Amino acid sequence: MNCYRKFVDEFARVVRQGRACPLGELPAKQTTAINSGSPTALLFSPHPDDESITGGLALRLLREARWNIVNVAVTLGSKRERRAARREELRQACHFLGFEMVAAGENGLERINASTRAHNPNQWSASVAAISTILREQRPAAIFFPHEQDWNSTHIGTHLLVLDALTQSGELDCFLVETEFWGQMTTPNLLVEYGEAEVADLVAAVSFHVEEVRRNPYHLGLPAWMNDNVRRGAELVGGQGKPAPDFLFGQLFRLRRWRAGQIESVYPGGRTLPAAANAASIFQMLHQPATNA
Repeated sequence: MNCYRKFVDEFARVVRQGRACPLGELPAKQTTAINSGSPTALLFSPHPDDESITGGLALRLLREARWNIVNVAVTLGSKRERRAARREELRQACHFLGFEMVAAGENGLERINASTRAHNPNQWSASVAAISTILREQRPAAIFFPHEQDWNSTHIGTHLLVLDALTQSGELDCFLVETEFWGQMTTPNLLVEYGEAEVADLVAAVSFHVEEVRRNPYHLGLPAWMNDNVRRGAELVGGQGKPAPDFLFGQLFRLRRWRAGQIESVYPGGRTLPAAANAASIFQMLHQPATNA
């Protein structure tokens, strides 16, 4: 008997069982009190659902360090007839996780991609101005946004948009935390562990995007993706041929810093953030000298 057959059968069984779970319709988690003067992190989400897919470290910062997490809805999707519904789904997902939410523009921004940046400078400038305003108002300690090769055109556009807005936002000093979903990073430098509770809550949060996951139940693949992130991160972050950390679930990031109008590296090599450590500890080098990236 191949014992791995039972392992695979059980995996398939629980994924099928997950299809019976309700989409959304879950009570919000207990509110986490935000300390007065707590740092703010902005989570720039290209689409509604990215806040839940890539928001695990932000969720840990909220729960473990009581940071204020503000999701910035860069767009509300390309289908205008769905935007009101997607905004409401997003509101419910953020409420479930305990994130604040702001939209870039009344109904999100339009055509956030490299083509617009290259060929429609007036529209792009207006979008950059909208993001720059949010940055100046919020004065974040950390910014989450997609990396420059995250495949999806709006994800790549969001990367460009945030960097362009940073150049117009005055003397902002903050961490840059680049995320991945559609396209893998070749140079991540941070592997963050999640416990089962965080992963379950992120899956549940994605399920609030009801019409999207009815079309494609990608929320059920989130635990497997996070498990595979540990496989990749063990060597991409830990070093080729190095022992893997004893994590079941994790997520990869590239952590750098924005200071004096440029990107700086914060440490050589890679780091891991285990579930037992306070999430804010990874940012303790904020006021230490940094080197150019």
